[in-house]
Amino acid sequence: MGNYDPDLTADQAAEDLAWIWTDALRRQLPADAVDLRVAYYAPHLRGETGQSLAWDLPLPPELAAAVQRWAEALGAPAEVAQGYLTQPARQFAEWVAARFGLDARLMRWFVATFLTEVDAYLRDEDGAARHAARDTVIQAVATHRPQVVVAHSLGSVVAYEALHAPRDFTIDLFLTVGSPLAMPDVVLHRLAAHTGTVPRRPPRVRRWVNVADVGDVVAVPSSLAGSFAVDADLRETVGLFDFHRVVKYLNSGVVAGAIASVG
Repeated sequence: MGNYDPDLTADQAAEDLAWIWTDALRRQLPADAVDLRVAYYAPHLRGETGQSLAWDLPLPPELAAAVQRWAEALGAPAEVAQGYLTQPARQFAEWVAARFGLDARLMRWFVATFLTEVDAYLRDEDGAARHAARDTVIQAVATHRPQVVVAHSLGSVVAYEALHAPRDFTIDLFLTVGSPLAMPDVVLHRLAAHTGTVPRRPPRVRRWVNVADVGDVVAVPSSLAGSFAVDADLRETVGLFDFHRVVKYLNSGVVAGAIASVG
């Protein structure tokens, strides 16, 4: 989430992120144990996000409903959550900042980015952006044949759907970090792979571990076990507003331990 860089090609952006994330992992793991590639799908969502949120105007109905459910998941009283159906996004961002002791300016950016990118991906089950983002992940996994797929934030949603693709790869460990997969209505009930008789975990995943920071406002609920067949739900503390940065998760001993468990 928030990884789009208009000044770089997709390959350049993927290489830059791979370098940064590899460095983060190597702080906890031996250097020769990390060979990382990035499935960079961010450009596919840009054409779907539309204009930036108008902070002082009520949200469009679909985003307002998402904010209401997000607020409920974060523990807002019913009357407060209901109010976000007609209030500007700014008020929700400021409520979250006050509730968790976070910087209001950063939270406004964070809320806008999360809402627009999640809506861009999940808006249409058969949309071009959704297919393109998913195909980027499928192609990366099919090409590089990783033992471990680490998926953060919206990336965990894209990867969850991508790993249901009818391909011949097998993943030893699906490691989701800071995942909103179980967020009611905002994500959970809009997953193409979570309906009907589709299993509650990708079929070619041997083990699924989920890690959430105790204060991550996107990973709500923090446990995925109530909705998915995960093997472990683990907690970590990565610190204040850094709670949702993937680098902080990759620096985590809990994440490193999960990766190191793969033989």
